[in-house]
Amino acid sequence: MLLQRIGNRGIRLGTLLERAAARHPANVLILDHDLDVAPALGRRATIPEVADLVDDLAARLWAARVRPGDRVVVYKSNGFDITLLAFAASRIGAVPVLLSPMLDEAAAAELMARAERPFLITDAARFSALPETVSEGIERLILTSGSHKDAVELATLAGAPRVPAITMPPDHPALITHTSGTTGVPKLAVHTSRTLQARYRPQAAAVAGVLPGRETVALHVSFVHSRLMTALAISLLRGFPIAVLSDSDPERAAELFARLRPGVLEAHPNSLMEWEPLADDPRRPLANVKLFSATFDAVHPRTVRRLLGASRRRLPLFGQLYGQSEVGPVVVRAFTRGRAPDADGRCVGRPFPGMTEIRVVSRNDRPPSAENPGYIEVRSDGRIVTYLSEQQRYDAQVSAGGWWRMGDVGYRTKWGCIHLLDREVDLIEGFGSTLAAEDTLFGKLDQLAEVVIVPGPTGTAVPVVCTRDSRPLDLDSWRAAAASLPPMADPVQWRIEDLPQTATTKIKRLTLARMLADGSREA
Repeated sequence: MLLQRIGNRGIRLGTLLERAAARHPANVLILDHDLDVAPALGRRATIPEVADLVDDLAARLWAARVRPGDRVVVYKSNGFDITLLAFAASRIGAVPVLLSPMLDEAAAAELMARAERPFLITDAARFSALPETVSEGIERLILTSGSHKDAVELATLAGAPRVPAITMPPDHPALITHTSGTTGVPKLAVHTSRTLQARYRPQAAAVAGVLPGRETVALHVSFVHSRLMTALAISLLRGFPIAVLSDSDPERAAELFARLRPGVLEAHPNSLMEWEPLADDPRRPLANVKLFSATFDAVHPRTVRRLLGASRRRLPLFGQLYGQSEVGPVVVRAFTRGRAPDADGRCVGRPFPGMTEIRVVSRNDRPPSAENPGYIEVRSDGRIVTYLSEQQRYDAQVSAGGWWRMGDVGYRTKWGCIHLLDREVDLIEGFGSTLAAEDTLFGKLDQLAEVVIVPGPTGTAVPVVCTRDSRPLDLDSWRAAAASLPPMADPVQWRIEDLPQTATTKIKRLTLARMLADGSREA
């Protein structure tokens, strides 16, 4: 962690675009959507133009009486302006609180209450769907579109006098994001400028050796995820053109990639799975990709193979980061075409030397192993400083020496490789690793778009499967693929859009198990 600390003055989100514009004034941002807060900007702009927009938005927020230290919730329709509004709030010393538009209104309202009378930036349609009690708990309502009798419309504040940037101390809260919520209502994670910079450093160091020259970067990462902040910082400060996608639709993505020829492609694992067909697209939209990257979660080996096989670069890499919203990336692993992604089982990588640390502790006084996985714990200066309004819950995750419990189980080999087997809450006693079983099924059944193994009402493992284009599952092929795995119930086929998902497209396994148990969704 020493290398995360030396000279760490914080990431300074509010002036990030301004600094990038000064270094690389000809660099560009490309979007696949229009911005609600600036539709006239279009879908291609220079970084100086985007920096000026952030300065303008900051002036409007100041005119709306937002001041340093105020919390500003952004809960609006999906778009990159979520991120730009966060930069604008940060620029005047406020603390952006980013809530995914995929959150249901009840969960969003609960998180707003935890923020304790924040300013709320939203749109009229979304605000009208929130519980009426929200109005009583916010300082002021600011609308990006539409109107409301109690709101100030952001558009009416255009032309507000610009204000100087305010840089808060590096240990002051700089950003609040929420966890994935796979086990219930999400928690609000409080980041400081210094903790975000500590996350930036290992990622920037890893990328520097892989990408010595200029590459176009394509990002499809949740606009409320802390990872987007560090990904943008790495790309902007090096002058890499950036394409930001709000839509994972394979056809739209293929058209954009075929036109831009990105050299770097980062997305959440489920989006990368969705893009597997791009490997066979005659336009070769992935041909120029030098580095594929998955955000914080392991990717199925089949996806890694297909994407690497689609690149025409001499030595393309697939970079896998294992981490968590609360701590950032902790371990890293790279795959090449010559190294099978499933050669080392569920190995997710090794820590960043001098920056992150990891250990596996016993659950039952027996040494952790493949047959007896232990709790995975990590140390990193990128760790959040608290859960907003839930300090006790945060303290419960931290043990003596500053070790953070990840909520995953696995083991460490004698070579130092961390093997991730399951989430603690997803363990099915006597089954082994559900994640490894899912990898096996993906590798043998090309028709699968998703498979999730959860415990059924009697404790038996139940595979929930989704096929490409919702075609009927080939049961003979299924039985052959599952023959080597522990006993499971017959597969239950769902449409992929019916699976409960988080803001980062993770499957909510506990919710899925409950839905199976109570029959709230017919197979």
